[in-house]
Amino acid sequence: MDAATLTYYFTRYGAIAIFVIVFLEYLNLPGFPAGVIMPLSGIMAAKGNINFFWVMVITVAAGLLGSLALYALGRKGGEVFLNAYTKKFPKQKEVLEKNLEWIRQKGCIGVFVGKLLPMIRTIVSIPAGVIKMDLLKYIISSTCGIFIWNFVFVGAGYVLGEQVFQLLGIA
Repeated sequence: MDAATLTYYFTRYGAIAIFVIVFLEYLNLPGFPAGVIMPLSGIMAAKGNINFFWVMVITVAAGLLGSLALYALGRKGGEVFLNAYTKKFPKQKEVLEKNLEWIRQKGCIGVFVGKLLPMIRTIVSIPAGVIKMDLLKYIISSTCGIFIWNFVFVGAGYVLGEQVFQLLGIA
């Protein structure tokens, strides 16, 4: 999805579009890059189309809901999937076990830090579900990480406006 298409949906559907697109991005679906979605939300706030506070509430809620969906996926079917995956790709078993152990050891801090790292931030929810991390601790650590990530990107769009897209080579 390109910036022009996102701009169209954000302009036409406002907060609902922001919620849906951010939700899909946090589900780790291809075509929904945070580097475009979040700054565009900030630009919309800077233009007065929506209040910055509400952009943050909407993006954090959408991010948490998407993350909870992946957490539930990991909790309900993650082990079955991992067993099937490692049967098909046995060389990956050690790496997967290492990553699961890291989440077990680091717990909330691991989820929080994971939410701040590109590529890991959307998938860290699955291993957290697989290890059956306490739901309340997961929600708190995820929300904190999601808030910081979204604040940086939405804030960049709000402060820098259209310059963000020029910097990213999207404009």
